[in-house]
Amino acid sequence: MSWLAEPEAWIALFTLTSLELVLGVDNLVFLAIVTDRLPAAERPRAQRVGLLGAALMRVLLLLALSWILGLDREAFAVAGRVVTWHDLVLFAGGLFLIGKATSEIHGMIESGGAEEAHGGGRRRVSFAGVVAQVMLLDLVFSLDSVLTAVGLVEELAIMVIAILLAVAAMLTVAGPLSSFVRRHPTLKMLALAFLILIGVVLIADGTGFHVPRGYVYFAMGFSVAVEFLNLQVRKRAARRRART
Repeated sequence: MSWLAEPEAWIALFTLTSLELVLGVDNLVFLAIVTDRLPAAERPRAQRVGLLGAALMRVLLLLALSWILGLDREAFAVAGRVVTWHDLVLFAGGLFLIGKATSEIHGMIESGGAEEAHGGGRRRVSFAGVVAQVMLLDLVFSLDSVLTAVGLVEELAIMVIAILLAVAAMLTVAGPLSSFVRRHPTLKMLALAFLILIGVVLIADGTGFHVPRGYVYFAMGFSVAVEFLNLQVRKRAARRRART
């Protein structure tokens, strides 16, 4: 624990924790969507179990650094390009995200919004199924975040603490975020569109076309800002109608 006396270690801890939080936004959006199909009483528990399971998975991945780094070994070659196991995981994760988001969008369109208004008409999923989906998604994102952590920090304890701090913060905001997304169907549609965008980015990374994450997060942030302006416009319009 000698690193506790080193300022560089604390800077690395802050940087890595911030990175984990940024990467965890994708998980929170997905978590809010998949837990929405559970009965209301089970949603908070599913969120806690999903995030804690995801944290455990990331810690286990850190402890298996040699296996993670081995994912960069060649799986096969196509048209002269080497395809690694890491590429295959990213590609499969991107397809999973696109398929899941497309399925949810189709369900929202077919229901015509009635399910948000009356709470019915939705196909329920099992508690274990929701947790499994959250952990499967986290496995995909963990590969990039863990590999980044390995390149950024040498001390394993710092990596583990950063993950635990990030998960603790996500546990705090998971419930309010899920409720907010549930109350605003247009925001849920935007979140699903984000998942499709992230899926496309993962597929691009898996096929060798790296998309700078800064562009992706800027596009997502700009879209959220516009949607919040729309929410304010609709809220004020509703107040004016109520007064007249």
